[in-house]
Amino acid sequence: MKKLALVGLMLVVFLGTVSPVLAQKPVLKVAADCAFVPFEFVDENNKIVGFDVDLAMAIGEAIGYEVQFLNLAWEGLIPSLLNKNIDMIASGMSITEERAKQVNFSDPYFTSVLTIVVHKNNNDIKTLDDLAGKKVGVQINTTGDFAASEIDGAKVSRYNTVPETLQNIVLGIIDAAVIDMPVADAFFAANPNAPLKHVGKVSEDDYFGLAIRKEDTELLAKVNAALKQLKEDGTYDKIYNKWFSGM
Repeated sequence: MKKLALVGLMLVVFLGTVSPVLAQKPVLKVAADCAFVPFEFVDENNKIVGFDVDLAMAIGEAIGYEVQFLNLAWEGLIPSLLNKNIDMIASGMSITEERAKQVNFSDPYFTSVLTIVVHKNNNDIKTLDDLAGKKVGVQINTTGDFAASEIDGAKVSRYNTVPETLQNIVLGIIDAAVIDMPVADAFFAANPNAPLKHVGKVSEDDYFGLAIRKEDTELLAKVNAALKQLKEDGTYDKIYNKWFSGM
């Protein structure tokens, strides 16, 4: 009996020692609309990759979470966050006053700007004002959508993805598209023979943030601290250079 008691005691001590090692990390569910190259997209191996993906993974590691990255339709991102199906949005989402009424945003992690994409033979459209009376394509509920919607006389067509939007320029269905310039640059780098071009900067700087539920203030503080750490230790620059070098 004494031997059994001793074995039992040793087993309790052993399990008590190793249990912290076996403990799993909490899961952080992060989502994006993965048709926004190079921020998030599905590669030839059917894997979700991109700048936002690597950044979210680095943030998860810094704050002790295992990141599960999900591919959701753009329009479903904020509803999924509010319904607690996900914990954070990392999808090249611009910080706007309207969105900030529903969610909290992290500190800005990327500065973008809008451009206009047209057919390579189109030399008439160079500014947003030139889009008056034109057929303009946008990805739905993006800053490009908001900008195009303010142009008097513009006939705005809304699409689910940027590639779909640009394809409709090639097909002659629309005259132009208003999208983020880094996305346009990435598209042209991957498709050098596409009969398209962009006209350069046509808006003020646009800041991307990571969206988190209003009540998750502790998570927001951790994410902001991680962003600061990643920028200070060079991790952010490494991720940036991986996806935007040469642009």
